[in-house]
Amino acid sequence: MLEAGGRLANVTVAYETWGELNATRSNAVLVLHALTGDSHATGAPGPGHTQPGWWQRVVGPGLALDTDRYLVVCPNVLGGCQGTTGPASNDPATGRPYGSQFPVITIRDQVVVEAALATQMGIECWHAVVGGSMGGQRALEWAVSFPERVPRAAIIACGAQATAEEIALCSLQVRAIRSDPAFRDGDYYDTEPGDGPWRGMSLARGIGQVSYRSELELDQRFGRGHQGDEQPLNGGRYAIESYLEHHGEKLADRFDANTYITLSQAMNHHDVGRGRGGITSALRRIRARVSVAGISSDRLYPLRLQQELADLIPGAAELTVIESLDGHDGFLTEHEQVSTVIRTALT
Repeated sequence: MLEAGGRLANVTVAYETWGELNATRSNAVLVLHALTGDSHATGAPGPGHTQPGWWQRVVGPGLALDTDRYLVVCPNVLGGCQGTTGPASNDPATGRPYGSQFPVITIRDQVVVEAALATQMGIECWHAVVGGSMGGQRALEWAVSFPERVPRAAIIACGAQATAEEIALCSLQVRAIRSDPAFRDGDYYDTEPGDGPWRGMSLARGIGQVSYRSELELDQRFGRGHQGDEQPLNGGRYAIESYLEHHGEKLADRFDANTYITLSQAMNHHDVGRGRGGITSALRRIRARVSVAGISSDRLYPLRLQQELADLIPGAAELTVIESLDGHDGFLTEHEQVSTVIRTALT
C-alpha cells in the first residue's frame, strides 16, 4: 500500500550481498544508494551493471564496510530501473510496462519495501543502516519508521525534509525530460533504439551535475578552457559544456527517464515529519546511535541541514564535516573521510 494512495502488486527487489550472515543474524548492514546508483555498491562491471561499484573503496574485505565481518546488503530502490519494480517494469494487470501509469511513490514507500525484503531474508534487526544523499534520506526514514530494527545509522549529505531549492532543481530536471517530444508522456518503451527521450535526460543530468559539484571545483577544473581545439566564439564549446554533455549522454544510455522522474519526485516528497507532528516529533522516535555527516562544499544539501539532524536526533553524535571541494558528490569521492564516518557508526 502506497503513502499517496493505491498499491503495487508483485513487487520485485534486486539486491546484492557481500559477506556472510552470522549465526545470530546480527551482523547485517544495509547500504542504500543515491538517485542514479543501484545495487552494485562494489565489484567489477558485469551482466546488468555497466560500471564498477559506486563505493569500491568503502565496501570490501578490510574496508569500512568490512565484508569479512559483516553481511553487506544493497538493494536497488523501489521505482528503480536496475531490477527492482519501476516504471519500466511490466504491470501485472496489462502485461505492458507501467510507463505513465506508474504510481506516485515516496521515500517512506521505498523503506517499507526494503523492510519487507529484510524480513524475507530473515533479518529482523540490522547491525546498521548506511546511506548518502537519497540513500541518506532512506537511512533516516528507516530509523524513524522502524526504530526497533535500526540500532546504528550513518546518515550522510541529506536533511530531514526536501528544501525549496532541492525541489526547484529536481522539478527543472523533470520538466526537461517531459519537454522532450520523444518522452511521449512516459509511454516510450515501444520506440526504436535511440528514439527515446535521451535529449531530455541529458539536459536533466546536466542541471543535476552542476548542483552536485561546487562552484570552486568546477572553476579550478575547467575555468574558461575550450574543448580541445574548439573556439567558443566560432560556435565551439567550453570544456565545461562538453563535460556536461558527456555525463548527460552517458547517463541517458544506462538509466530510464521515467525512473529519473519517479525518484526525483520521491526525493521532493521527502519529509520525515509528514503525518508525525513535524520533524522534531518524528526525529524523537529514533533509538539508533546516529552518525551524521555533511560535505563542506555541498550546495545542494548544505551543512545546516545535517546540523539540524544532529541537533534534533536524540543521542546523535556531533556533526562530522567532510572537507571536500567536490560538493555533494563528496560522499562518493572522499572515500577515506566517509570510511571514518562509517567505522565510527558501526562500532
